[in-house]
Amino acid sequence: MKRCLAAIALGCSLGVTNLQGQDTPIRLEPGPLRPIPGHRSAEPSGGVRNATGQLDRSAAAVRPASADIRHLENAPTVPGETLPAPHPGQPIPHGAALTLEDFEGMALTSNPSIARAAALVQAARGNWLQVGLKPNPTVGYEGQQLGSGGLAEQHGIYAEQEIVRGGKLRLNREAAAQDVARAERELAAAQQRVLTDVRIAFYSVLIAQEQERVALELLHIAEQSLNVAEALFRAQEVARTDVLQANIEIENARIFAINARNRRAAAWQSLITVAGQPTLPLQTLAGSAVDDLPRLDYHETRQRILAGSPEVAAAIAAVEQRRWALERARVESVPNVTLQGMVNVIDNGIGGKTDANVVVGVPLPLWNKNQGGIIEAQGQVAAAERAVEQLELDLQNRMGPIFERYSNASNQVRRYREIILPAATESFELTRKSYEAGETGFVSLLTAQRTLAQTKLNYLEAAGELRTTAAQLEGFLLSDSLGTR
Repeated sequence: MKRCLAAIALGCSLGVTNLQGQDTPIRLEPGPLRPIPGHRSAEPSGGVRNATGQLDRSAAAVRPASADIRHLENAPTVPGETLPAPHPGQPIPHGAALTLEDFEGMALTSNPSIARAAALVQAARGNWLQVGLKPNPTVGYEGQQLGSGGLAEQHGIYAEQEIVRGGKLRLNREAAAQDVARAERELAAAQQRVLTDVRIAFYSVLIAQEQERVALELLHIAEQSLNVAEALFRAQEVARTDVLQANIEIENARIFAINARNRRAAAWQSLITVAGQPTLPLQTLAGSAVDDLPRLDYHETRQRILAGSPEVAAAIAAVEQRRWALERARVESVPNVTLQGMVNVIDNGIGGKTDANVVVGVPLPLWNKNQGGIIEAQGQVAAAERAVEQLELDLQNRMGPIFERYSNASNQVRRYREIILPAATESFELTRKSYEAGETGFVSLLTAQRTLAQTKLNYLEAAGELRTTAAQLEGFLLSDSLGTR
């Protein structure tokens, strides 16, 4: 009896050990139930505001940055060592695991959404250059009275130039400059979307890693419990139901462990996809999903999002672009001047002497003074201003449910860490000791074991939700980099 109890104690104590150091891997493949001694067993069926907080819609607030974005094309890729996928129970060599900073560097240089946004900035800068260029002059040949048999023929060359008045070219560039500013803010938004997606995916993999470890712990405990139950059954200390229950428990644990492994593989695929490295093999990540959890305040987070959101900055740049377009529409009726000068090199009508003429043309804005264009531009300004207000309200509307999820997850993490997890651990230890003393049954031990494992999993789920929502809030509610066009 004492020998059996000692075996039970050994098997149960393994439930709280870390499996990363075990020598033999745990078999996850499903198999038949182990036979009960003396009986025949059945086979199973098999995640711009100013200092006063007021919205600054001035042109200076959204003036295009002078820094060139070409450094994005030449940025070095963060090196990452190609590592073999370790067995879930094997220790990870020191220095082999990839960090969050590694994946952020990969994503900023490899995610196509950033390169696409950078190309649109380049296109906007090209448009700024083009719209401010003066019209090209026109040169040509002119011949008159060519059928006069040489008596009155005139052969000349001419040059023509349109002079743009009213500051139209300058206003074109002022409006185009705000298009550049908007494109640059959209580039910043694309970068933030990528960083948010990487952080959500990275912590999802970390959570999946820890869930897999817990699942393997549970499977290891189940296998040890089955060994103990078989030993007790041979000694006629327990009934056949204990062995059946242990067999069922090990199969459930094996299913759960396989699901955890698949969950980790899926999370890894999401991470390497958003990082722009879709062929990177599965590796163990460095870091902890449950340490140094962020603490956010609702009002501070709300103010930060409204003041620093690249979406708001892009919308303000759009307002400035519309205002400059309105100024441009108002001077559209200012007539341009067309000058033409011609020199008749041969003029047989006056004895073959060289002569010249000059033509000056100005359209008269009598009926078309671009009235409709001005009204359209005024409507565009009003619509752009309302779009900023709409976006600010939309950000607050989107923030509400996300912050609710963050608050709930933060509360759950705190209670699991400070109250529930310690209580579940103590309950398991007391039940284990009671089972060693023969004061409780096998089912009670299994219940305590399951409760501890489920508590750990719930704690990890809450931590994952906290990480996801915090990344969204800290990332100005910008995500889904690959799905945004």
